[in-house]
Amino acid sequence: MRDRSMAGGSRGSRAGGKRGGAAASASSSAAASACVYYATTALLVALCVAGAYFLTSTSSAASAAAADGDAAGDTVTAYRHTTRSSFAYEVTRERAAPAPPRRAGKAAGESARSDEDLAEVESQPESTVAAAAVLDDPHAKPDEERGSDEAGMEEEHRISGAAMEDVKSEDGDNVAAAGDAGAEDAAKEQEAVLEENRDPQLEMPHEQARAAAVEEKNLDGGIEEESNAEQRQREEEQSALDEQAAGGGLRREAQEEPQIDGDERADPQPGEESEQRQPEEERSNEQPQNEEQPQNEEQPQNGDGGDGDKQAVSEHREDTDGNTSQDGRSVEDSLVGEAHTEEHKAWATQADQSHRENDRRDENDGSGDGDGSGADSAGGEEHEWRVCNVKAGADYIPCLDNEKAVKKLRPENFRRYEHRERHCPDEGPTCLVPLPSGYRRPIEWPKSRDRIWYSNVPHTKLVEVKGHQNWVKVSGQHLTFPGGGTQFIHGALHYIDFLQQSVRGIAWGKHTRVVLDVGCGVASFGGYLFDRDVATVSFAPKDEHEAQVQMALERGIPAISAVMGSKRLPFPSKAFDLVHCARCRVPWHADGGALLLELNRVLRPGGFFVWSATPVYQKLPEDVEIWKAMTSLTKSMCWELASIKKDRLNGVGVAFYRKPTSNDCYEARRRQQPPMCSDDDDANAAWYIRLNSCMHRVLTGPSERGARWPVDWPRRVRTPPYWLSAARAGVYGKPEPEDFTVDYDHWRRVVDRSYLNGLGIDWPRVRNVMDMRAAYGGFAAALREKKVWVMNVVNVDAPDTLPVIFERGLFGIYHDWCESFSTYPRTYDLLHADHVFSKIKERCAVLPVVVEVDRVVRPGGGIIVRDEAGAVGEVEKLLRSLHWDVRLTFSKNDEGVLYAEKSDWRPELIEEPA
Repeated sequence: MRDRSMAGGSRGSRAGGKRGGAAASASSSAAASACVYYATTALLVALCVAGAYFLTSTSSAASAAAADGDAAGDTVTAYRHTTRSSFAYEVTRERAAPAPPRRAGKAAGESARSDEDLAEVESQPESTVAAAAVLDDPHAKPDEERGSDEAGMEEEHRISGAAMEDVKSEDGDNVAAAGDAGAEDAAKEQEAVLEENRDPQLEMPHEQARAAAVEEKNLDGGIEEESNAEQRQREEEQSALDEQAAGGGLRREAQEEPQIDGDERADPQPGEESEQRQPEEERSNEQPQNEEQPQNEEQPQNGDGGDGDKQAVSEHREDTDGNTSQDGRSVEDSLVGEAHTEEHKAWATQADQSHRENDRRDENDGSGDGDGSGADSAGGEEHEWRVCNVKAGADYIPCLDNEKAVKKLRPENFRRYEHRERHCPDEGPTCLVPLPSGYRRPIEWPKSRDRIWYSNVPHTKLVEVKGHQNWVKVSGQHLTFPGGGTQFIHGALHYIDFLQQSVRGIAWGKHTRVVLDVGCGVASFGGYLFDRDVATVSFAPKDEHEAQVQMALERGIPAISAVMGSKRLPFPSKAFDLVHCARCRVPWHADGGALLLELNRVLRPGGFFVWSATPVYQKLPEDVEIWKAMTSLTKSMCWELASIKKDRLNGVGVAFYRKPTSNDCYEARRRQQPPMCSDDDDANAAWYIRLNSCMHRVLTGPSERGARWPVDWPRRVRTPPYWLSAARAGVYGKPEPEDFTVDYDHWRRVVDRSYLNGLGIDWPRVRNVMDMRAAYGGFAAALREKKVWVMNVVNVDAPDTLPVIFERGLFGIYHDWCESFSTYPRTYDLLHADHVFSKIKERCAVLPVVVEVDRVVRPGGGIIVRDEAGAVGEVEKLLRSLHWDVRLTFSKNDEGVLYAEKSDWRPELIEEPA
């Protein structure tokens, strides 16, 4: 029994063992499966976390770099350059994923990408870098000022990295503790955390590259932007995010500023922002640097850290205490006379001064501002070009050949030479001036001083009337100029040296630098003064002596068409070091000496009036009477008769008068004739201001302009005038002396690195140059070493900086580009238009201004346009329709540069008679 029991127990035990083994085996199998499952799940989750972390950090860096691209002006650039051999190429740089911020210990991948970008930039054509130099910013903040911006970005990246570390550790704990369902929950929670912390702008680099827009510069000058809705949405979100993250307060403040009207946009008034900010231009400037940068260019120091894009120029606002802040917009127009502070009220415009002076006199017969029809430019429309149908033909000057206006003048107007003054048509002409038959490219300087092509100025009246005085002669195909004049028939150089020997205080080229030659004839006096390092503005009327100013300009000598008539000359007061009149046929003693008093206005205190005329040395009854009248008038004006000398070679006498440097003589006069001008008479108001027979007091304060003579030339060209004050802001927002220096340095850099080599200009053929919108004259100063002269034009609606230009030994003129310039056709080799067209388009149409450019420039001459991209495109389209050869167009950040040359083309159609 016991054995059976034991046997049964043994069988039961074996059966139970089998059942237990099966159970154990099943349990072991299940455990192994679970372990594999959990291990696999944990591995997948870990890979997901690692991938998500890598994705997020990569996208964060890419987003920061992309934002930096926006801040640094990473706009797609397109340009077109056509060489003289008609070889054309076009390059378009797409916006790629920019490099992350430059910091110590950056990754090797970043370094490699930076090297690739640098190699790409260095491989670009030289003209690209040269054109980019035109968009340099002289007003950017130095490197040390961008520390706060980069510190903010470092803090953002540190917080982002810490958050991702928290996510990673939190997800790892969830994976280790969770089972099957727990693993799924952990994965979902991890994704939720990632989604919560993910920046909406973070994307993979290839997605950014795919979404980047490409802008191309059309042949018509427009900008085509290829973009999609997704990119625009991302840009809007990025702009909103940046406002919240960095500098949002500044941009909100900028957006809340009041809108300005057209005239203020043309030249902002003091205390106002100079430009309206567009939404997409309000991107954050506190982003990391863009690495793409030409290394052979001088870098502007941008306070926003975006020194990697030197083609973008950042405009700054400057507080009265000198602190500079970024205005949130990347623009190129850093040198266009913008006023940013209340202290800019010191810089009145010529239009303001002239308006006030005319209002003060209660005279409404001429404002000179141009009423500014405000008409939209016709540049966007096809224009049918026609040749002007006028009596003046190839010598047409619209404001001087207005026969309709001249016929309305009364006889007394002719007595005061008003018929020789400016009478501009109501609307600028849009017809083209024909070329004279057989026109040829002008002879290069200095040969042109001695001879020009007769076919270019086919006039012989001066040859017949003045040939015996060695003014001009006909010699085969040329007009030749022996260098003589009415008072110096044996040559201008001898006469010039005779003047200096007579009064050693003249000191040509050192003490005396800027001269006004009245009634210049063919301007041989000014032409030979170049040999003595003297700059001379010569003028004569367009009268019966045919084309004397045209001959002067064809020779390469500065000259304008003007007359001593009923209105002030277009110059500021106390501008010229010396005024010269060699038998200029001006009745100085008539009308209470009104004309001589006008010379007194423009002559610097202590400067000389040199009068070489027959009343000085002849004894004919008429000459004796004129000499007596002149003696009485000059004494009453307190002019000192410094010397009377006779040039025995030429047989002429010369009187040297010197203007006083104090008011002592004025106060001691017994008879107050001519009277002193009232205190509210603005001596600097010169645009369409009628003459007033009075004298302005000499300003003697230590900081008054005219109280001291400028430093000797050539130091004066680079020395800020002593009367510029560091307590006042200049036209660009910096203290005035610093503003002057920055302007000078900027234009030297642009001229040296771009204009002289990169635009394809044939400089040996350039002699007559005009800066259509000069500020301090920095462009002209930068060209001082070249064999050129520059007419600096200060617009009547711009800050009145023309006194600064004269103070530094250069010269210029006031003008309103809504009217024609007082020069003959085909008289300039190169025009420089720095933000001219965008500034005037609210006052008048662009089309007549472009037509005026075509009139003034010689065939083969050119124009450099630096302006807003839209204005550049509009001008380019018009120039192409005029058959100009557009050699270079370059655009960046809504700013553009264009260089074009004029051809010989003229239309076949002729304008209908009026």
